[in-house]
Amino acid sequence: MVTRMNTSGLRRDLELLDALATPEAVSRGGLGVVRLAQLTGRDKSQVSRALAALAEAGLVDRDPATQAFQLGWRLYALAAVTREAHLVRAAAPHLRRLVAQVHETAHLCVLRGDGVLTALSESPQHAFRSLGWEGVGVPAPQTAAGRVLISDWEPEVLAARLPNEQLANGNGRQRLRNQVDLGAEIERIRRAGYATADEEFEEGLVEVAAPVRDHTHRIIAAISITGPKGRLGGRLEQVGELTVRVADELSAALGRPAKLPTPTPTPTPRR
Repeated sequence: MVTRMNTSGLRRDLELLDALATPEAVSRGGLGVVRLAQLTGRDKSQVSRALAALAEAGLVDRDPATQAFQLGWRLYALAAVTREAHLVRAAAPHLRRLVAQVHETAHLCVLRGDGVLTALSESPQHAFRSLGWEGVGVPAPQTAAGRVLISDWEPEVLAARLPNEQLANGNGRQRLRNQVDLGAEIERIRRAGYATADEEFEEGLVEVAAPVRDHTHRIIAAISITGPKGRLGGRLEQVGELTVRVADELSAALGRPAKLPTPTPTPTPRR
């Protein structure tokens, strides 16, 4: 026997989730049962039972101190997967075009916590493969892609999430050993528009990477090119500029404006 989905129950659950996504809920750090019942026009006992089921599924979380409910971890996990799937689909043709021009391997990289993961790779026919690259969380400061991905972090965030002790634990070739080194590198990336790494992740491997931005100009990914130093090392600047152009084209395809909006000047009052 086929069981029909209870669409009215699903709709009521979605109303609760919508209420927890409102500016009021976000600014207050969540909402209680009474307020949610008011917003949805439902009985408090019904709302309480529905929230208990949603919490068990990970769709809402309850703060034990305030008893307020917030959107849960599973919603954010699903949103991240959906966003990255769209990002990978959109990036694939751009990476293939970049590989055809550079003849080295191109990667689409994203952040996972303070580490960088490769979400997609495209290789030329000679298919140079770097060991330990795909699917492995690598500390962001060790790679050009990782440095690009954290290049819009504020200095206090960099200091808190990547303290000197953590930077000093990198491999022997890593050139960023403290916050001073990291801050100077971030400034170089912002000026040039791309980052480079010279045998800092893997011996004999060089890399260049540029940021991919969303419609708010926030960095959401990096496109990087990796290859043997003997082939790629002498043309990092040229490949860096090309990678910036391709990353900008992908950003535009994802809805990023061509440039940051220019503030409207305030008229000078006439005397």
